[in-house]
Amino acid sequence: MGTPLGDFVRAKRDSLQPESFGLPDRGRRRSPGLTRAEVATRSGISVEYLTRIEQGRDRNPSHSVLHALADGLSLDAGERDHLRYLAKITGGACPGHRPPAPPNREVRPTVRETLRLLEPGVAFVTNRLGDVLAHTGGFELVMSGIGLLDADVPNLTRYVFTDSRARTVFPDWDQVADEQAFDLRLGPSKESSEWFTVQLAPVAGPEFTRRLRQHLPPPQVPMRLDHPVAGGLRWHREKLELPSTDAQELVVLLPADEATARAVERLRHRRHGALRAVG
Repeated sequence: MGTPLGDFVRAKRDSLQPESFGLPDRGRRRSPGLTRAEVATRSGISVEYLTRIEQGRDRNPSHSVLHALADGLSLDAGERDHLRYLAKITGGACPGHRPPAPPNREVRPTVRETLRLLEPGVAFVTNRLGDVLAHTGGFELVMSGIGLLDADVPNLTRYVFTDSRARTVFPDWDQVADEQAFDLRLGPSKESSEWFTVQLAPVAGPEFTRRLRQHLPPPQVPMRLDHPVAGGLRWHREKLELPSTDAQELVVLLPADEATARAVERLRHRRHGALRAVG
């Protein structure tokens, strides 16, 4: 017996033309569109699992599987929303079920005071979703030139995957992208991580959803940042977990070499000099 989700996946698969994806012509096909094997390969799942979904024998695929299927089927933003809606119906959820709210963005006064004491250091408070919840003036000094803080609600994960400047700013973009995607597993809650993933996946695309299926933590290495004014910077990162009720962490960036320390000092002098000139 089929399900709304399985029927949609099968219909979408049948509608796709192999030549559109550069697939070789294997002559006459038993059915139109892509084969299950082709979609499974594109999605990074097994043929057996795809078969269970299409036949209605698996009614509760995970969010990461849904994102992978959306990538494999080349769904647009509207189709991705429809896929999630059908997954809720198939899994027995109420169609009117409201998605979980985003996590609390409030930072306790004592944590803000800690940031003040860290001035002029480069530090910020974040959660595992990548939200920049509070930061020092030193952090703003370094990051304001790359566009991260331009957003009304700055988010490092969203910046890395959706802002074209990120691939230039982070020479080791793959490493940073792996880190941000892996951190979602440790988000404020499972619900908030799923909420954020659902919001980001349609615009971030396969580079994001592929990394959600990686289970090993990325290596801990210095973060390289190519600043438009200061040039190449290298940072060690110390991450201090705040109490579990906060679901936040304090991250301090420390220069990994003398060249970075000198470059940051030049940035400070440049800013102070500009302020004096205006005054």
